[in-house]
Amino acid sequence: MDVRKIVVIVEDEEVARTALKWALHNIIRYGDIITLLHVYHSSSSSSSRTRTRSKSRLLRLNGYQLALSFQHICNSHPNTKVEIIVTEGDQEGTKIAATVRELGASVLVVGLHDHSFLYRLAMAHSPNSMARHFNCRVLAIKQPPTPPLRPSVSVLDSATNMDFSQIDISRLKVPQMPPPKTPYRICPDPYAIIWRLRRARRS
Repeated sequence: MDVRKIVVIVEDEEVARTALKWALHNIIRYGDIITLLHVYHSSSSSSSRTRTRSKSRLLRLNGYQLALSFQHICNSHPNTKVEIIVTEGDQEGTKIAATVRELGASVLVVGLHDHSFLYRLAMAHSPNSMARHFNCRVLAIKQPPTPPLRPSVSVLDSATNMDFSQIDISRLKVPQMPPPKTPYRICPDPYAIIWRLRRARRS
């Protein structure tokens, strides 16, 4: 079985945590590597050019702490291999796409919200070129609507059409996993058997 790399975008959004939990229950299989990718954004304003190194380290530290909280979610699932990448990049998703291609990811999991980089990336590039940006399948996970709103699947219009699967998790259920069966030894260890010999009675 080939080892897959599943990249999950780390953002300080509840839907990002929901996307990770969905991925753990639905697409992660034994041997897969989960890469938690967080990109903290740099600004093009003049103030950012003179930003001190201490502020840059603080942004990186905050991003790493956020990624650790996502790793804690992964720790509740046994046999998960997790790696963390925290790097600086833009808000348009160019850095994310480049990192995903460099990692050779099989799947990219994103929590879809109003300010998601996927929308900006879709507006900047044609729909036909979206697949080349990631070279993998992209799953955009939506947060379930809060009651009393009815669950619905929103469809992107033609201006923001792109090549990724948009999933409404309110219609999905995590399958119930049966408890592991205790192995039964059909043929016990012969050395563990105690043989008892009967003495023949004398006539």
